[in-house]
Amino acid sequence: MSNMVSLQKGGNTVIAESGMVTVEVRWNSTSVLDVSSFLVGANGKVPSDDYMVFYNQETEPERSVCLTMNDANSVVFTIQLEKLSPMIQNCFFTATLEGNSTFATVQGLTITIKSTQGEVCYEIDDATEERALVLAEVYRHQDKFKFRAIGRGFNGGLKPLAESYGVVVEEPEVPSVPYSEPVQEVNLTKIDLLKKTVAISLEKKKIASEKARVAVVFDASGSMTGLYQRGTIQRAFERVLAVAACMDDNGELDVWFFGSKFMKAKSVTEQDFEGYIQRTYPVPKMFGGLGAGNNESPVMKDIIKHYVKKEPSRDMPAYIIFFSDGGIYQDKEIAKILTDASKHNIFWQFVGLGNANYGVLRKLDDLPGRFIDNADFFALDDLDKVSDEELYNRLFDEFPQWLKEARQKGILH
Repeated sequence: MSNMVSLQKGGNTVIAESGMVTVEVRWNSTSVLDVSSFLVGANGKVPSDDYMVFYNQETEPERSVCLTMNDANSVVFTIQLEKLSPMIQNCFFTATLEGNSTFATVQGLTITIKSTQGEVCYEIDDATEERALVLAEVYRHQDKFKFRAIGRGFNGGLKPLAESYGVVVEEPEVPSVPYSEPVQEVNLTKIDLLKKTVAISLEKKKIASEKARVAVVFDASGSMTGLYQRGTIQRAFERVLAVAACMDDNGELDVWFFGSKFMKAKSVTEQDFEGYIQRTYPVPKMFGGLGAGNNESPVMKDIIKHYVKKEPSRDMPAYIIFFSDGGIYQDKEIAKILTDASKHNIFWQFVGLGNANYGVLRKLDDLPGRFIDNADFFALDDLDKVSDEELYNRLFDEFPQWLKEARQKGILH
């Protein structure tokens, strides 16, 4: 094999007998692609669901195929050819789009495989109305491995594609939430206790009389699944709702969720909080819903639009508590959004969940070009292990100073 080979659709070439190869899928547009690998046997089906490698399951039982990078415009897999299970005949690489988007909007889509013998590249330039594509495959041929350019469209999105390879896909059930007076009374007592802790923290920070429009933003990307299933997000919601109950003029909390896409959910008060997360967005959805990627910029823009244009107020700031478990890659765009928003009466309190890639959020205190420092960030290893008192003290750490400067510079009346 020469150092660089370009394949046309249907073409194939030998890549190696053993060793490690890398497979990179790259594109130029702003589209959000879900790229996966399916390891199948001679029957064209995966031996089990463990043999689908994607953003939420980064390897398979033999650890022969690993997803090593998943950025805005690039996904990289490594394959240890000799570690592939003997029952695996083909490794298919696929890409899907969220919602109604089609590959006609995706520019510069290529798949490149690199080995010690060189590179093989296949550019997919004839896709049109497809929402899912089988890009290429690595497969056994006698005692060697070959690479084939496929570029075949597939009806539907990731769910039917995965099922075609034998992956069992079950959408999570949304349990019904009983609404009975005894349950509500118990939980209202819990919120009342949280409100007392909020009040103590506000008093300590000398902002007990301040009012604000309070909002919470929840990361709903695939890596957050466990936190939703364990009830951590519902408990976080309740703790923030207590803030709104104390600070908001009508005690109402505005709520957004975001993954690859975002949604503004129904606002809520303490009278109607029981099971709110289960009713509204119970778990991140790999298939449909908001998608499972990380895309902070659109939801941030929608929040600004809501408080600056839809419901403007010069007398009352918007206080945004933004939960994310990282995977932040749009550093420049997020920095620009925060810089542009620094003249508006919006304060952003980012809370990291776990020790992940928080990108620009870790550098907020040094972010240049802003009219006023309008954001704060801290990360928590385990949200459930942080006391209410500590959480509220940290949430209100920089907000009082922002209020003072916002009034001095005329952002707030």
